[in-house]
Amino acid sequence: MPKHLPSQLDPRSPLVLDTRELPRRPGALRTVTRVVPAPADLGLEMIGVPEGTDLSLDLSLQSVSEGVYVSGTVSGAVQGECGRCLRQIDDSLVVQIQELYAYADSTTDETTEEDEVGRMQGDLIDLEPTLRDAVVLALPTNPLCREDCPGLCIECGVHWDELPADHSHEQVDPRWAGLSQLTRKEE
Repeated sequence: MPKHLPSQLDPRSPLVLDTRELPRRPGALRTVTRVVPAPADLGLEMIGVPEGTDLSLDLSLQSVSEGVYVSGTVSGAVQGECGRCLRQIDDSLVVQIQELYAYADSTTDETTEEDEVGRMQGDLIDLEPTLRDAVVLALPTNPLCREDCPGLCIECGVHWDELPADHSHEQVDPRWAGLSQLTRKEE
């Protein structure tokens, strides 16, 4: 059964790593430090990394018997809106990356599923799918501007932080209005 061949990688793409300078003997190590523009749609519905903003890569590429093991950190700015009060969120994110990229025709072809291990194309590694997985999994699905965000008043839509402590939209049923006067006299 023929395997699906991905499209050719562009070695000039910022998220494509060239391993030609990394010897193919286990234990060989090379570090990569670069700043790249964030790809489109890197995030979730309410929060993500804005397209084109700087992502800092601090990676180690290590030759192993089956391929190249890539590990390190990716950091960058994230923007979104609070899931409770809809305020703008500007934050930063640092995520760890750890992925094995197998050589073509390595034994991983027989021992793993096709999408279980990253695959090299010649000497090139496409870092974008790994980066995308790491960043998206690290983002909160319901981001908050702060942990104790009280949200919005469901009646008037004003931030609870901006309302007085006794803010209320209580409407008394006219049939019970007389009873509410009794509770006020006791106070």
